Amino acid sequence: MSGTHSNVPSMVSAPLPSPVPVDEYEQCPVTDVLRRVGNKWSILVIVLLGRRPHRFNELHRGIETISQRMLTRTLRALETDGLVHREVYPTVPPSVEYRLTALGRSLLEPLSALADWAVAHRDDIAAARRSAARSAP
Repeated sequence: MSGTHSNVPSMVSAPLPSPVPVDEYEQCPVTDVLRRVGNKWSILVIVLLGRRPHRFNELHRGIETISQRMLTRTLRALETDGLVHREVYPTVPPSVEYRLTALGRSLLEPLSALADWAVAHRDDIAAARRSAARSAP
């Protein structure tokens, strides 16, 4: 929340130039995080790892239709951002386990809030889309 406007979310009360310069938009930390978690698989991986650590094959079996390559890319990106920790155990063959970091766990609350909002407003959004489709030329 904004310190001066206790009922206005900080994102809405922050000053923005008009028009918003593209470099400012590109460098915005919110834009950066939304790109990471807004891709097809990241939120699902974060949610699964939020429940407990998983080995790679557990995650792969637990997410229908994700390729090994895409899961690897998603995990590496989340690891690069400090959201996921990769632990290699010295077994034969080596075992690899993934878990959320403290930073990754701190993302679960805002993601849960977004999920709760989406579920609560699913019918409103569907009705708006139907209305827009009816009025489209």
